[in-house]
Amino acid sequence: MRLTDEQEAFRADLRGYLQENVDPVVDELDRNGPMDRETLMGFVSDLRELGIGFDPETAPEFFGDVWKFMLTAEEVSYVWPSLNVGLMMSFPSVFVRFASEETREAMLPKLEAGECLGSLAVSEPSGGSDTARPRTTARKDGDEFVIDGEKIWVGNAHYADVCLVVAHDESTGAQDMFLVDRENASFETEELDKLGWRGVSNARITFDSVRVHEDNRLSSIFSNAIMDGYEMNEIVPFPESVTQLFFEQKPLNATFSFMRTGMSFMAVGIMQAAVDEALAYATDRETFGKPIAQHQLIQEKLYDMKAGLETSRQLSRRAAELLEEGDPEARLMSSLAKGYTAETSKDVTDDAIQVFGAEGLKPENRLERYYRDARVMTIPDGTTEIQKLIVGSELTDMSAYT
Repeated sequence: MRLTDEQEAFRADLRGYLQENVDPVVDELDRNGPMDRETLMGFVSDLRELGIGFDPETAPEFFGDVWKFMLTAEEVSYVWPSLNVGLMMSFPSVFVRFASEETREAMLPKLEAGECLGSLAVSEPSGGSDTARPRTTARKDGDEFVIDGEKIWVGNAHYADVCLVVAHDESTGAQDMFLVDRENASFETEELDKLGWRGVSNARITFDSVRVHEDNRLSSIFSNAIMDGYEMNEIVPFPESVTQLFFEQKPLNATFSFMRTGMSFMAVGIMQAAVDEALAYATDRETFGKPIAQHQLIQEKLYDMKAGLETSRQLSRRAAELLEEGDPEARLMSSLAKGYTAETSKDVTDDAIQVFGAEGLKPENRLERYYRDARVMTIPDGTTEIQKLIVGSELTDMSAYT
């Protein structure tokens, strides 16, 4: 695919901002661990000026073009994947506009100001990949739901204003999602340390009889908004073709298709950064009287890295094309792209370190961070093993889960 002039200009502006404002401070920020809310909000505010955000004014344009979302994931991850995760985890905040009156009163001013941070709580301590059978429950009590359970590895949870929680709805016996706002329904969080993505907060959440209004159940948010005359792509600010997937698939599956495609573009960004670093070093470093790039085995490494990068790029773009078209095959291709690019990013960053030799092992060398961040890519939004099972199920129409 070829980007439009508008998309190219968007990418150029984003690259310029990242190189000027994030690249000079990223190493120190990452070493210091998770960003605090103030630091993240500073970046969020700046990026909003570029048309990246979740507020009612910015979100329709940002999400209305699938490629802007994916280009953002790639370009931000080229510099700092943690920032991309912190940014994209705020997506659930778009539902504030259609939630209960008390949630709107508490959160809409923040959302409209571009200051509402969100999080998505899916994984549980009992089984991160078993998203179809959550142990977190939502019990109906009058016009409220009472949520009990635990979630783990929740991005932004420590300072999120709203959290979209996957739970078992006891009133229907089905899985649903519930928007919990921190002003009206507080929950406890415990910060978790991790190998990579060290700049973004991940936490364990405990829900102990947390009450939310029934209008904050996602299925109710959709039905109430549609009854009020809103179109689906006004509720979820994707192109109409993409929102069609929310009708054809479970909402969580459609959400994951979008997220996994974004993850594959993240992996491409990390790989591109590693390839650029390795190539620059290989052409500058000399051994045996010549640049190491002139040695055959180094050229083999560069070949492998470039092949993995470009194959991953094409798979990611194909997944994005299917999303843009609203094609149900987007579920298969997003899982294929996410699984392949995540695994390949491990190989590419590993090869890049090998090109550097001992220099690649230094903590101050960015490849050390690229390697750690790439290693994390195979776990969130479904492990590589889960991606293989999804692809297998989509190809054969036979599930390995049963």
